[in-house]
Amino acid sequence: NLLWSDEFNGDSLDLTKWTFINGNGCDVGLCGWGNNELEWYTPSNTKVADGKLVIEARKFSTDGSPASYTSSKIMSKGKADFGSRRYEASLRLPFGHGIWPAFWMLPSFGTYGGWPHSGEIDIMENIGKEGTNTVHGTVHYGLDWPQHQYAEAGITISSEQSSLNETYHTYSVERLPGIIRWYIDDIHYSTITKKEMKPYHWPFDEDFYFIFNMAVGGNWPGNPNDDTSFPQTLEVDYVRVYE
Repeated sequence: NLLWSDEFNGDSLDLTKWTFINGNGCDVGLCGWGNNELEWYTPSNTKVADGKLVIEARKFSTDGSPASYTSSKIMSKGKADFGSRRYEASLRLPFGHGIWPAFWMLPSFGTYGGWPHSGEIDIMENIGKEGTNTVHGTVHYGLDWPQHQYAEAGITISSEQSSLNETYHTYSVERLPGIIRWYIDDIHYSTITKKEMKPYHWPFDEDFYFIFNMAVGGNWPGNPNDDTSFPQTLEVDYVRVYE
């Protein structure tokens, strides 16, 4: 049963469901968002039109932001927070070296403490240097660095399927007590269980909220190169929660 959704059928972002995250993280003590990212997040890089959400990454911004790249980041914290459910989004991804789109979740209340104690669920991440057919699903947990832990699985779709930046594909996580499963186009490709995480605690039975963003540069994807074109767009047809 469909519990909650945003079909992006209006002409602007529904601020009863979403909040913009602005800047480069320095205001919360995480310059470069803790990953040496290069972008400055601004609401002006988000639009809703033709039944979809579009997040755009641009080079050489002219809106006065103190960065060479701008993008957008939105979250549902305090407006759409969910426990054990199935989450799904239909996305068309950008492509380019140094481009890092993500559909992910963070804990609503930080019950077990700051990151990564209370967990992080990455439903979909893609880094352009790996090509147009590979995505990753990950959880972060454990203790403060260097005891931060993560479990990650990537999947590369068949070359016979349309590339992830050419058409829309669905990315899903099924979260049940003590277990998380990842899917692309309803194909199950990864599972993690509470038992596998021992001796660390399992923080994933609490409420989490959604985040959509597109980073530029960073430790994992590397920085844009001469072959990276701008603007880049992450398109979201819908996001849905099922019970």
